[in-house]
Amino acid sequence: MYAIIRTGGKQYKVAEGDSIVIEKLPGVDEGASVTFEEVLTVVDGDEVKIGRPFVDGAKVKGTVEENGKGPKIRVFKYKSKVNYRKRIGHRQPYTKVKIDKIEG
Repeated sequence: MYAIIRTGGKQYKVAEGDSIVIEKLPGVDEGASVTFEEVLTVVDGDEVKIGRPFVDGAKVKGTVEENGKGPKIRVFKYKSKVNYRKRIGHRQPYTKVKIDKIEG
């Protein structure tokens, strides 16, 4: 059994027991439970439920494993002949969630 959920403007294929890294969920601490109600599709063997846009009554429950930041990405901008140089670093915050149960 698996489901396709939408969170943070992206879609993720999840199954029970999976750990996924998603965009940071605001105000959620480690060990807290989260519920994703924007379930687009639920597949259970041969039975497929496709939502318009969401499946009615379907939920995916999970537990937050950690909140963190991804690797640093360095951006370097410059313009030739005008001595313009700019270096910027960025670390994208994320939330790691373990999927406990798919209700559909």
